[in-house]
Amino acid sequence: MLAEVEEEEPTGYIRFEKFLPMMTKVLIDRKYRPIPEDVLLRAFEVLDQDKKGYLTKEELTKYMTEEGEPFTQEEVEEMLSAAVDPDKNTILYKDFVPMMVLEEH
Repeated sequence: MLAEVEEEEPTGYIRFEKFLPMMTKVLIDRKYRPIPEDVLLRAFEVLDQDKKGYLTKEELTKYMTEEGEPFTQEEVEEMLSAAVDPDKNTILYKDFVPMMVLEEH
């Protein structure tokens, strides 16, 4: 797949103009299976070290910006706007995970 979009003399970079059509095709063709709901739930449970059933807004922000490949501020804000319970300022991940799952057709 990368060979299709690499430059003639590899630079280690892929130009966005070549990357976007290739990734669009990958997503449309569903070459990669979506992550099942139970796997996403377990991921949140691992982050919830005290087994409270929720993460605070601050905890999720920390994980998203300081662990692994960091999310951009825009990505963090988008996820928090969908995930955070405004009354409690927490993410009840058992309620949020189903919103993250793609339906298989």
